[in-house]
Amino acid sequence: MKLVIASDIHGCAPACRKLLEVFESSNADRLILLGDLLYHGPRNDLPAGYDPKAVIAMLSEHADRLFCVRGNCDTEVDQMVLPFPILAETALLFVDGRTWFAAHGHRAGANPTAGDLPRLPTGSVVLTGHTHIPTMDKTPDGILLLNPGSTSIPKGGFASSYALYEDGRFTVMSLDGECILREE
Repeated sequence: MKLVIASDIHGCAPACRKLLEVFESSNADRLILLGDLLYHGPRNDLPAGYDPKAVIAMLSEHADRLFCVRGNCDTEVDQMVLPFPILAETALLFVDGRTWFAAHGHRAGANPTAGDLPRLPTGSVVLTGHTHIPTMDKTPDGILLLNPGSTSIPKGGFASSYALYEDGRFTVMSLDGECILREE
């Protein structure tokens, strides 16, 4: 299975367009979006190319291949204009024999080492966004913690980014094709 994982589009049409180009050219099975799709949020500057209506149109073309969880900037109004579900705060996925827990990261998953996750088996994966900073770490009990960063408003000096899951391994890539992090 091949998956593209991204977070924090925040209504930025150029970033969404680039992400969807990456998704299409990768021949991935699905695109997992970890929230904050349309609105930029009151703490963020307006991203260049802010056009939530264009983002709605672009994502809607791929509705049958999207899997989304809700971010702190996603609302019921957003759900009314999108033809795919976005309001589940968390999700459990089973991919290639592993348990994956997906959340935006503003509540569940915000501090995985402090016990704010469900009990997960060794070898599980926790996907979060929210911080806009790509990370890939393992807990002492063997759970992979992955944040793909932000496609539109990267922070911490990182480039706009996403994650790719292929052949059982994760890689965090910039939207320009540079490897940022790779699972060992």
